Amino acid sequence: MGGSVGSAVETADTADPGGAAPVTVRMLGPLTILRGDASVALPASRKVRALFAYLALAPHAATRSHLCELLWDVPNDPRGELRWCLSKIRRLIGEASRIGTEGDTVSLDLQGCHVDALQLDGLARQGIAVQSLPALCRMADGFAGEFLDGFTLDRSPAFNAWLVAQRRHYRGLQTRVLEHLADHLSEAEAGRYLERWAALCPLDDRVHARLLRMLARQQRVQEGRSHLDAVIRLFAQEGLSSAALREVWREAIMQPPRPAPARPILVADSTPPAAADEAPATPQHGSIAVMPFADESGAPRLRGGVADALVHDVITRLAKLRSLFVISQGSTFALHDRNIAPDEAGRLLNVDYVVSGSIRRSPGRLAVQVELAEVRTGRIVWADILSHSIDDAFLVLDEIGNRIVATVASEIETVERNRAILKPPNSLDAWEAHHRGLWHMYRFNKQDNDAAQHFFAQALSIDPTFARAYAGLSFTHFQNAFQGWTERRSEVDHAFRAAGQGLMIDDRDPAGHLAMGRALWLRGSYDQTLRELETSVDLSPNFAMGHYTLGFVHSQAGDPDTAIAATDQSRRLSPYDPLLFGMLGSRAMALIRLGRFDEAAAAGVTAASRPNAHAHIAAIAALALSFAGRLDEARNMLAGIRTTLPGYGLRHFLSAMQLGPDDQALFREAARRIGMDDGQ
Repeated sequence: MGGSVGSAVETADTADPGGAAPVTVRMLGPLTILRGDASVALPASRKVRALFAYLALAPHAATRSHLCELLWDVPNDPRGELRWCLSKIRRLIGEASRIGTEGDTVSLDLQGCHVDALQLDGLARQGIAVQSLPALCRMADGFAGEFLDGFTLDRSPAFNAWLVAQRRHYRGLQTRVLEHLADHLSEAEAGRYLERWAALCPLDDRVHARLLRMLARQQRVQEGRSHLDAVIRLFAQEGLSSAALREVWREAIMQPPRPAPARPILVADSTPPAAADEAPATPQHGSIAVMPFADESGAPRLRGGVADALVHDVITRLAKLRSLFVISQGSTFALHDRNIAPDEAGRLLNVDYVVSGSIRRSPGRLAVQVELAEVRTGRIVWADILSHSIDDAFLVLDEIGNRIVATVASEIETVERNRAILKPPNSLDAWEAHHRGLWHMYRFNKQDNDAAQHFFAQALSIDPTFARAYAGLSFTHFQNAFQGWTERRSEVDHAFRAAGQGLMIDDRDPAGHLAMGRALWLRGSYDQTLRELETSVDLSPNFAMGHYTLGFVHSQAGDPDTAIAATDQSRRLSPYDPLLFGMLGSRAMALIRLGRFDEAAAAGVTAASRPNAHAHIAAIAALALSFAGRLDEARNMLAGIRTTLPGYGLRHFLSAMQLGPDDQALFREAARRIGMDDGQ
């Protein structure tokens, strides 16, 4: 990076022996520096090489104290050693770079050098798919292994953590380049890049399958058998199954030989690559792998400790949600034991999302850092640090596990909803159509509700066994009845029928029991409603919607204290939920029944302020304000409802809710005070 204006520049104290010869720095493989075609001898000190690599990639100037902490454990004179290392770096590159200092910071300007890692970062920022194939070939031909291949640094945990992250980052970028070339070059040209891909990611069964098929097509049977035997031995050492690759080879050698169609290196065609010869996408559901968490507390890594217990719970609870395909613990732990990074593990396991993280214990506290990443793009979807005091270790792990599972499920649903809304409707598979339906469903108006019904039906036409789509379809019918958008009786029947069809497909799906509980509530079957909703949360204690709906039902005709506890739990599990207005509105209803009117008004107003809150939520706020004696605010809230729904009154509210006679009388009095009881 360049030094800023006014900074002091530490110039080399010896002349650049190579003159103006161009300098090349290679990091994608063993660290190599070339001046022209001649290799530059690297310093014997590993600290010098580590410092050079770190500064070369640092996006900002680093403080001297940070560099000392990064590279030295407990040195006698860390700043003196740092100055010595910097002097060695000046001699290493000469006039092709400069070391800049400003105040207490240090930076390394390599603008006069060609640095392969920085060039690869630049290509990725522009988009690998938009690069010319010759440029990508030149880039890939320089790949000589992973980032700083073979380099280690003893007793420098902070640097080694940085090194692991950089290796994971550049391995992902290298893989994307090699895969793109394998997809778009002729088979004769693509072979060498497949081999480099296999060397870089030896446990990726996708590249081995492609290599085996290519060797079979080219009738190089002996080479194919030798390759398969080597992969079988490697997978066995890693505790992985090679059965799928055996089947790939068996099918490949049974195919009649045919010449592989040649693809030119440069294609001038507006058709997206491979669009003509790709098979239509098959329906699929989202998938996720939860990698073992690192224990950064300094204790020896032992299987079965706190970190492993937390990951086991997260995997189990995600599986109970039934909304995602969850990779088993055995597979993720086997990959982790072989130092496979989370993003690479995600590609090997062919999943959409990966959860990874670490824990750190200190006296009286436990902190868990967790990260959810999308495998295809490498984008971090969600990251957080969850810190708790350790009064009861098991309760703390339970609370943290609840938060991780609920947030992961919610964030993935948000990503998938937003992605599905951008795709042409006729291109959606069942998973995407379902999430397109959710996007419309959460708008809570009749037009979007009708659109949601259409997309849930589309998902079921593609995959009639998609239980979650039936739950979504049932909810749209529930909405029609609850909001009074269409004739109630038929919508109640449709909601009940769709929920039943979902449970016939998967009676362990908590969303199916939730849908059935809602439908039974519409029918007035109170006891059966509670049984279904309690089954929903028993099947998945992390299912925020199950807890919310229990609170919704109890807020009207059950125990108001139970309603408050259930809605609070739903908000803890999903604090940014699309139905947050319902959670708060149900809490307000329960508080009204308990006579805690000021609290009810606060919850009701917050609920009504949510952007997707519907008229009944605003009515709860108006009534709560009336109970609290804030009559002018209550009348303004009612006026706001009537700007979009003229004539809205208490009869509309009571027809949607299921309040007992005493509570109805209570609400009538509050409505009378603000003129909401017209027509009663």
